[in-house]
Amino acid sequence: MQNYFYIKMSDEETGKISSLGLAHIGDAVYELMVRVRLCERGRFTSAGLHSAAVEYVNAPKQAELAKKILPFLTEEEKDVYRRGRNAKVGSVPRNASVSEYHAATGLEALMGYLYLRGRLDRLNELFEIMMEG
Repeated sequence: MQNYFYIKMSDEETGKISSLGLAHIGDAVYELMVRVRLCERGRFTSAGLHSAAVEYVNAPKQAELAKKILPFLTEEEKDVYRRGRNAKVGSVPRNASVSEYHAATGLEALMGYLYLRGRLDRLNELFEIMMEG
């Protein structure tokens, strides 16, 4: 039986997944990490948790956080980020510029890639850098 909470795909397996597929996974991973962080930091109502999460789970904020971690990425991670950033997307949300949306997609692709490769320590390390300050 597959353990979907701890995946460790090979480079070949993740190479078969499109950048937008990686971003799709990474979006969920990032949102889960944000939600856990908010819950461990204090008590919120359901509406309060949602409002707090929305502050982090949007393209402009994710683009800002992507800039924050870029200097810390390995060449391999930069490649994954660039592939995600350069992926052809169908539409851009009203609250984001095209460049913000592409940067957010790159960040999500990187997070999806790290998750699927089983690099949870690295995923947590980069998340902590994003959340500093």
